Amino acid sequence: MTVKKITSLALILLSTAVFAQDTIIKAPIKKTPLTQRQYLDSIKATFIHDNIAKCIDSMWMKELASLDLYEELTLDIRNINVDEKVDYELPTELLKERLKKLDEKSPFNIEYNVGLENVIKSFLKNRKRSFERLMGISQFYFPLFEESLAAQNIPLEIKYLSVVESALNPRAVSRVGATGLWQFMYQTGKQYGLKVDTYADDRRDPLKASNAAAQYMKNMYAIFGDWDLVLASYNTGPGNVAKAIRRSGGKQNYWNIRPYLHKETQGYVPAFLATMYIFEYHKEHGIKPDRSIANHFATDTVMVKRHLTFKQLSELLEVSVAELQFLNPTYKREEIPFITGESHFLRLPVDKIAVFTSNEDKIYAYADYESSRREKPFQSMLASRDSIHSSSNVKYYKVRRGDSLSEISDKYGISMSDLKKWNRLKSNRAPLGRSLKIYVNDNTEIASANKSTAKENDTTAIASNSNKIFKEEKVVSYKDVVKYYRVKKGDNLGEISNKHGVSVAEIKKWNKLKSSNIALGANLKIIKNERVVTTVRKEIKSDKTETAVASNESNNNETNQVSDYYEVQKGDNLFSIAKKFNVSLEDLKKWNNLEDLNVQLGSKLALANKEESAVAETPKTETKIVEHKVRKGEYLGTIAKKYNVTVAEIKEWNNLDNSNVKLGETLIVSKKEVAVNEAKTSKKEDIAANERSEAKLYYVKKGDSLFSIAKKYPGVTISDIKKWNGIKNESLKPGMKLKINNG
Repeated sequence: MTVKKITSLALILLSTAVFAQDTIIKAPIKKTPLTQRQYLDSIKATFIHDNIAKCIDSMWMKELASLDLYEELTLDIRNINVDEKVDYELPTELLKERLKKLDEKSPFNIEYNVGLENVIKSFLKNRKRSFERLMGISQFYFPLFEESLAAQNIPLEIKYLSVVESALNPRAVSRVGATGLWQFMYQTGKQYGLKVDTYADDRRDPLKASNAAAQYMKNMYAIFGDWDLVLASYNTGPGNVAKAIRRSGGKQNYWNIRPYLHKETQGYVPAFLATMYIFEYHKEHGIKPDRSIANHFATDTVMVKRHLTFKQLSELLEVSVAELQFLNPTYKREEIPFITGESHFLRLPVDKIAVFTSNEDKIYAYADYESSRREKPFQSMLASRDSIHSSSNVKYYKVRRGDSLSEISDKYGISMSDLKKWNRLKSNRAPLGRSLKIYVNDNTEIASANKSTAKENDTTAIASNSNKIFKEEKVVSYKDVVKYYRVKKGDNLGEISNKHGVSVAEIKKWNKLKSSNIALGANLKIIKNERVVTTVRKEIKSDKTETAVASNESNNNETNQVSDYYEVQKGDNLFSIAKKFNVSLEDLKKWNNLEDLNVQLGSKLALANKEESAVAETPKTETKIVEHKVRKGEYLGTIAKKYNVTVAEIKEWNNLDNSNVKLGETLIVSKKEVAVNEAKTSKKEDIAANERSEAKLYYVKKGDSLFSIAKKYPGVTISDIKKWNGIKNESLKPGMKLKINNG
């Protein structure tokens, strides 16, 4: 009897296991597309790199992009008063001697006069720093100009005219629309073959504009036969020069017809001659040129065969957008167009040219990928129509009482918008008794069957999924926190400022102190920008059916096994396979011991590393927010430059409709997702680390200036250093300790 019972029990258990295996449905592989970052990384991982250092510093690029220097020099030339005496230590006899030497080696009529002396002294007194910057930039552009001028047999000294015209900024635009290094007007540029369209402006192209300027000079010299008059005609036009000659009674020397020219042209030639003098005799006046930004021979061009943006090139070649702007000023929209029948060229440092040409097909592949992600006109309608005519089957579902469109669309694995479109439904209500048309393919039917089976066999799992799931995210922000410090015996403002990582000037401002004297026991207000961490609770919306299947899978190890191999089909390549199964190109090569991108038809590729049994946890992230309080004289442009972000980003983070900001307003100026370290540090350590990142000390060396120190810290200006350290003038002494708050 006992044996009979044991046998019956064994049969019951065996049948239960068999039926349980029949009802468990293996989940289909979920093929998620590669994100843009994953695709970019997979492309860059295969790049061939040359180990040559970058030739241009991105901070210098931002300096060059500024039009401040152009605006200052233009204003000076427009308002030059040659009759106004300037007090500057330059003996007249010495100046006459130097001008005579310049005249001997130049075809221009360089003769001493009081007006020219006043202009030279004015530039030396007020624009020394400007000429140091201009001489640094000129080392890139002057070899180009000299080549174009020499080809037309034009005096090489004409190169100094570009300094007067544009302050060597190819993006300079005058108040009347003259553009580029040589300031061509639209019609004049067209006349000399400089093309202007939506994407490109040849007036901003250093080579093309220089050739056009040399040709213009040659034509004007054929008319006037005098280089001083050629310069005047370049500024005011040949017609106005001819009028001045007639009004002067036929005189043909610039200085004799000068009173009959426009006011701006009256200061134009003196400004040119003064510029020539300062460039030639800068050492004698203690002017030290800034370092060369780049050498033209260290760059090269390549013809682009596809539409590319500066942003794409910056991401792929690791060249800053500012550097691309400097080397390719012709392109107005930071895009290199592709137009059939036309050629467009990209200038890059020589080492980056090597990277571009070695990986050109991959660069274009990335551009195509980004283009495919853009929304196309009628895309959803055409895609839906194509899917219907290709591999879809038509089914009909009769609406029953209690049905909803969302449940029906979920059952067949389709979107509710497609269901409404196929049946011309205007509302979200399911029409009772009506047969709805549904287009499905084989995969949709399988998924629908899997969902319904899982729903019928595991109601407990679905019921458990009805509970909402939440996740917690940490958001880090930096806010101004007001603290008070009680003055102790022996304290002084310097020690208190060092202790709290602020400047003496700030403490005096916050407490309205007129001197550095502080009373014992006084409470001093200290405003610190501290790290504040808040926890945000967010709901995770998950598919109930997928949770049910996952629950079934956890009950049986067999269902955890998905297809670990893929058989290579016709037309496949390693890029398409990696994208299809959402894995990186490098992992795919590593798992299959591949040395290159070649795969054979019919071969089986491993889609996972079997040795890695543990699933890596998703790293926790937190949003780091940096805030800035608007100060007097600041606007969105200066704030964006200080924090190395764009104006558009600041407007987006703060929901701003326009660029107006109010004094004292707090703005979000940085918003980044950063990984959270699981090892928790104490609050005191966090505050100490924050204070260390906020304040740095710099010891002044011999030859330092506020400008050179500011360049070493991105986003820091001269006015910032002066404010943080209570400095009123720009004089520095070696050994002086400066506080730099660039954290």
